[in-house]
Amino acid sequence: MIKVIVCGALGRMGSCLIKNMLKEKDLELVCGIEKKDHPELREEWNFQISSDLMSVIKRTDCIVEFTNPKATCEHLKVAANNCKPCLIGTTGFTEGQLKEIRNAAKRIPVLLSPNMSVGVNLLFKLVSDAVKVLKGYDIEIIESHHRYKKDAPSGTAKNLADIIKDIKGEKIPVSSIRAGDIVGDHTILFAGGGERIELTHRAHSRDSFAQGTIQAIRFVTEASAGLYNMFDVLFPNIK
Repeated sequence: MIKVIVCGALGRMGSCLIKNMLKEKDLELVCGIEKKDHPELREEWNFQISSDLMSVIKRTDCIVEFTNPKATCEHLKVAANNCKPCLIGTTGFTEGQLKEIRNAAKRIPVLLSPNMSVGVNLLFKLVSDAVKVLKGYDIEIIESHHRYKKDAPSGTAKNLADIIKDIKGEKIPVSSIRAGDIVGDHTILFAGGGERIELTHRAHSRDSFAQGTIQAIRFVTEASAGLYNMFDVLFPNIK
């Protein structure tokens, strides 16, 4: 049984993950971490909620982060000091914060991914292949999310842009839309003379992210110290 702590337990992604986790026979929710003044905090929640990770850290095999960059880095220090694997789905990190994550990964296994769905990670691979073939094409990224999403562009869009930049050596324009209750849409447009190609992923619910996260939990609890991504989980034989 893998014992898990979910940080950001009452957020959109955290609550969806917990709902899916509770159906898995090999996973046990030890505790949800949330700030004391969270508007959704109610006595009738049927799992333990704490605002202090340190008080429950000894009881877990894995920490999952869906909070914010500052909180994630604070929790990561606790995880590293207690030799606990950490799975990070938080986005919006600065370069300094990413350095903190890389340093922590020298001590514990850390899996960092802006998006944990199987489909989106396959999209990362398809985009990489397309950029290598479609030389001379104009490329733009369009991403859409719900009106409450704080960061723009999304972490997934930034990752797509980085993949393309690493190959083309050029910064790629990203257009962000924040509207309604859109779970998450990402389109990469390749436009050439007389034709265009669009690669699109549309999330219908957060369950796809949660299912990928569950696979990642199983992976990171068995991993040695190091920094991993979802390719290591989903496509270990694809380079």
